[in-house]
Amino acid sequence: MKRSEIDHIIDRALEFSTNRGFVFPHFAYYTAEDWQKLNKNSQEIIDNMLGWDVTDFGEGNFSRRGLVSFTFRNGNYEHPDLYPKPYCEKLFVIEDGQELPYHFHRKKMEDIINRGGGTLEITVYKADADEKLDKQKPVTYVSDGERFTVPAGSVIQLPPGRSATMTQGTYHQWKGVPGTGRILLFEVSSTNNDKTDNRFLEDIPRLISVEEDTPRQHLLFNDYGEIKLKG
Repeated sequence: MKRSEIDHIIDRALEFSTNRGFVFPHFAYYTAEDWQKLNKNSQEIIDNMLGWDVTDFGEGNFSRRGLVSFTFRNGNYEHPDLYPKPYCEKLFVIEDGQELPYHFHRKKMEDIINRGGGTLEITVYKADADEKLDKQKPVTYVSDGERFTVPAGSVIQLPPGRSATMTQGTYHQWKGVPGTGRILLFEVSSTNNDKTDNRFLEDIPRLISVEEDTPRQHLLFNDYGEIKLKG
């Protein structure tokens, strides 16, 4: 993806969220220059991948298949002595008709929560022993305190205000229902590591390479390796 496209996507996500009354923490607005001024007090942001992430899964069509997210807080199961939080919180802005490909998590359990805008649909399967779609086994999930068991391949509808819990080993694909509008989506989960814990059904990259066609306005968490904290 081009840096200019990434910055534009983040600016639109900020605008959409703030127009719906949501306020981000200060580091959501850091410029590339701000990041270079940070000291060791900000180590947790770097180590736990807090902040922005954008991907088109290497397909070059973000509006069809893509993801923009902001991580507010996160633990670190590789360094629980330093970062003992057992939870993570994220925000996503889902475009009308935009899809997140089938994937499951090996360690993370998550609640996907529609906080407003359009309707989200989630298609669910269990993973079989070969980590493919199990087209026979039913899927059990919880939605706002109610437990449901549905056939493999069922589509869960999440209008604004509704949520669904995805357990480990449950393949899920989500999509903004076309014509219902953009969605302000939240995720509350156990500790998350986007570099290691996502198993996609297709052979597609979760983290993408960036073409630096313009000066950076925002950093992604995958850019943090270039930051040298002071002090």
